[in-house]
Amino acid sequence: MGHIRRRKLLASCLCVTATVFLLVTLQVVVELGKFERRQFKSSSGQNGHAKVEEEPKHLYPLLKKEALTLNGEKTAGTDSHPVMLWWSPLTGETGRLGQCGADACFFTINRTYLHHPMTKAFLFYGTDFNIDSLPLPRRAHHDWGLFHEESPKNNYKLFHQPVITLFNYTATFSRHSHLPLTTQYLEGVEALKSLRYLLPLQSKNSLRRRLAPLVYVQSDCDPPSDRDSYVRELMTYIEVDSYGECLRNKDLPQPLKNPASMDTDSFYRIIAQYKFILAFENAVCDDYITEKLWRPLKLGVVPVYYGSPTVTDWLPSSRSAILVSEFAHPRDLASYLRRLDYDDTLYKAHIDWKLHGEISNQRLLTALRERPWGVQDINQDNYIDAFECMVCNRVWANLRLQEKGLPPKKWEAEVTHLSCPEPTAFAFSPLAPRGNTLREMWIPSFQQSKREAQALRWLVDRNQNFSVREFWALVFKD
Repeated sequence: MGHIRRRKLLASCLCVTATVFLLVTLQVVVELGKFERRQFKSSSGQNGHAKVEEEPKHLYPLLKKEALTLNGEKTAGTDSHPVMLWWSPLTGETGRLGQCGADACFFTINRTYLHHPMTKAFLFYGTDFNIDSLPLPRRAHHDWGLFHEESPKNNYKLFHQPVITLFNYTATFSRHSHLPLTTQYLEGVEALKSLRYLLPLQSKNSLRRRLAPLVYVQSDCDPPSDRDSYVRELMTYIEVDSYGECLRNKDLPQPLKNPASMDTDSFYRIIAQYKFILAFENAVCDDYITEKLWRPLKLGVVPVYYGSPTVTDWLPSSRSAILVSEFAHPRDLASYLRRLDYDDTLYKAHIDWKLHGEISNQRLLTALRERPWGVQDINQDNYIDAFECMVCNRVWANLRLQEKGLPPKKWEAEVTHLSCPEPTAFAFSPLAPRGNTLREMWIPSFQQSKREAQALRWLVDRNQNFSVREFWALVFKD
């Protein structure tokens, strides 16, 4: 792509830290992932569903002219280029003509383009998808695109069929997405094969005199996966060095206590000393795989993994990780880890792939080779660029079909593009400690998010602007 490269979006896990107060039967209402403190606004819409507005016929002469000069010089105006309006101001760009192969589109966060005749697509960042600010009424030629690489805890209602199917284009962690971001935290094959941080097993055995066999590093406590409950139970059967805010029993050096230090050489060298690391995701969803898995694989530490049920589809080899799901109880997992800790031959079976640089998983190799974006690679576009250009190219493809008198191809998201099951608590863990409202809220909040998704779909299908008050009244309507 010929456009100016922008800084890479840094993926982060956003903790839920507040609640929304709503006067609906005098109860506190939690809207997942977004806790909106805005004043209620009056609804500007009317009751009843409106038809989707037809696309103005006069657009096509301009677009046809641009299509005919596609391989020649282009003017940098919006009169002859489709406008892609970031409704979530993710990129911060007020206006940029972006080149996407043979196509060019105008990308902007400027909402004054809402009614511009050349505006063809609205792009949303899932974490910032707000119910009180949507580009309605939605016209027939207005496509919606969703970019959401994050955990469901950041905006649960997106993960239900009524809402995800509002979008025409998706870029999510799911392999079924139009632009899969499943490997978003992995730079490439060479990062997995690298021996830079791998310590000899003899050295790790020596370090066991002062280190536990297992390390745990988390500061986002009590997420939907209930990982802290499992680790707390596991700690009663095997020694675990726990850094970070969650279950901490060991301190990092002061310069490494900042979460930003977790991608530094100094932090890597501390973690690389351990034989195993507890790699627990904050949510359990197919294909939701983060640096918690990839980082230890790069460092030569065996991940004890809990998270994506489909993780075996992405591991570099069949024995490169130990899966929590294969053990009935933490005590069984602890027993297995102790065996590996005492038996070098058994332990080496989990790192042989690393020692020999052998990645046998063809799905993983193919995904890394064919993805149209890179990670921390100045020679490739980042995944935001790739998402923008996917939408741009598909918009242009449909415009060309219409120029020929053919119907446009209808792109639609499916429920598999962003789907996670209801959170569950581990059976052995009590719902205490008391006062841990964050942990206790995930299941009822997920259940409420289903009603939020249904309410939002009804309001968007009505195709009129609506207020926050109207939305919440519909959510809690008997």
